[in-house]
Amino acid sequence: MHNLDAFPPRNTRTHEVCGAGAYVFAFALAVRLAGPTIWVREHWEPQLINPTGFAGFVSPAELAICNTEKQTETLAVAEEALRSGAVSLVVMQVNKPIELTEGRRLQLAARDGKSTGLAIISEGMGSNAAETRWRCTPGFDPKDSTLQQWELIKNKSGTLGVWHVRWDTASRRFFVVSPTGK
Repeated sequence: MHNLDAFPPRNTRTHEVCGAGAYVFAFALAVRLAGPTIWVREHWEPQLINPTGFAGFVSPAELAICNTEKQTETLAVAEEALRSGAVSLVVMQVNKPIELTEGRRLQLAARDGKSTGLAIISEGMGSNAAETRWRCTPGFDPKDSTLQQWELIKNKSGTLGVWHVRWDTASRRFFVVSPTGK
């Protein structure tokens, strides 16, 4: 595909992302939604979010990180944040599948709060309630570490597709590019 009409994913819905480029996708979405973001994760998660690493995407002042004890608490915090309308984006890291009832609750909360939800999941762990699911992987170009491949692998309201994108720090956006070597 030549353009990225599917990004950002539809507002007032929850979506999922998997793959090694999931964090980049989440920060790119935060940039596009241009508002406060809350990132909800279990406290024991080994990956830490470093403000220096994401400052090229969003200001550390625009991101609140909430550590929880377990996934049920992560989902409860995410639901309340979505429903509040106080944030543009709620990113939740989950380690177990989101059940259909939980997923529907998140969808209703996103609709009511006019916010967007994004669950970072493991490959193959998706929920039926998610509006879209993305697989994001870094491109392997020794001259450009910003190259990504974004694949839309589930879409309740449109087509699927694959995009090769490159982050431009100056404009703070992704551009669709040709695959490496083409």
